[in-house]
Amino acid sequence: MSTGPGAPSAPAPDTHEPARETTPRKTSMFSSLRIRNYRLFFLGQVVSNIGTWMQRIAQDWLVLSLTGSAAAVGITTALQFLPMLLFGLYGGVLVDRLRKRPTLVVTQSAMALTAIALAVLTLTGQVQVWHVYVAAFAVGLATVVDNPARQSFVSELVGPEQLQNAVSLNSANFQSARLVGPAVAGLLITGVGTGWAFLLNGLSFVAPLTGLLLMRSRELHAVERAPRGKGQLREGLRYVAGRPELIWPIVLIGFIGTFAFNFPVYLSAFADDVFHGDAGVYSMFNTLMAVGSLAGALLAARRGTARLRLLILAALAFGTLEILAAAAPELWMFALLMIPIGLFAMTVNVTTNTSIQMSTDPAVRGRVMALYMMVFLGGSPVGAPVVGWLTDTYGARVGFAAGGTVAITAAAVIGLILARVGNLRLTVGWHHGHPHIRFVPREQPEKALARAV
Repeated sequence: MSTGPGAPSAPAPDTHEPARETTPRKTSMFSSLRIRNYRLFFLGQVVSNIGTWMQRIAQDWLVLSLTGSAAAVGITTALQFLPMLLFGLYGGVLVDRLRKRPTLVVTQSAMALTAIALAVLTLTGQVQVWHVYVAAFAVGLATVVDNPARQSFVSELVGPEQLQNAVSLNSANFQSARLVGPAVAGLLITGVGTGWAFLLNGLSFVAPLTGLLLMRSRELHAVERAPRGKGQLREGLRYVAGRPELIWPIVLIGFIGTFAFNFPVYLSAFADDVFHGDAGVYSMFNTLMAVGSLAGALLAARRGTARLRLLILAALAFGTLEILAAAAPELWMFALLMIPIGLFAMTVNVTTNTSIQMSTDPAVRGRVMALYMMVFLGGSPVGAPVVGWLTDTYGARVGFAAGGTVAITAAAVIGLILARVGNLRLTVGWHHGHPHIRFVPREQPEKALARAV
């Protein structure tokens, strides 16, 4: 959310050379789709993301069916993201050295084969919970390289002018699939079984692989790859540590991703234990959350800016809504709250992702995005078992409320830290009949972090 005409579109370091990637304040909502290579990438991801959401729902429900435990669902989630926690930074180093397109062909193929193997085990009736654990860990290993490669490949597809729009459309793509995938998964699980959801996910990877192979290399925006050398991991960490506009959003998304974004644990427990529903109820929760997430992603694509102030306010709203949902006495009330929760969760996600990419030198973007994804996704191995245990021991309502409390606390503390570092003060007033809360500089309004917030 910008404050006026001519405001910078991305935070810029105030003592370092900024990443010169800016966007106009407003842009056409689908402008980056005019670029052929990005259009191929986008369409391939539409199909693959639907399969991914089908597998997520089927995987969570299969584990819950095999064990009857929310903690076991948490363990599955943890295993899927544990490789990112252990090896995420090394994945970023590899991504900065390798060409992105062939790297993605390898990682997407590996995830396809894993889904097909799990489908065969399930359809033949041989599946056990440890098979699901192994498959989740294998997908996590591929994700160590796939995630930073996909994130940083977007800038090579569209260039700096369309980066904000493309990142937002990627999120809209993912959330659009979330509208379809869980619904299809619910029908498949209740109709023919979870194995078919796994099989269709494996086959869905044909679409992104075809898109990658059809891209025109000459139309990619060339990025100089990092040469092999010692100390590249430390170099990436030093780069982030010296920039408050990078380190504090990463810390915030770490707390939220670890404790408040564990929706497979929370929503499966609410569907099964609180409202005594089936896989259809669980998929409905995910679908309604996707409606809000899609709206949030499309608003971000239209907005054209990535302000840290918006990140803090969205995180506060997100945590508050989780606490309200935890106390909802009726299923319909809980279900409706999934829409604004999805909207603000996506606003947090897109704003963090975009502000980090647009503030980072392309030469180290793979390492920076790997750190971001390691903190965001890698926190799940810590958070998922904890919230799973909390949910099993004290109930789904307590677990969900605890996640919201963590989000509010982290947002408030980091907001104050950013205000102090940026030499800002909080002002509260009315604008066109509505409350207007903003941070304004105490002095030196040209400071980069003040502009970012």
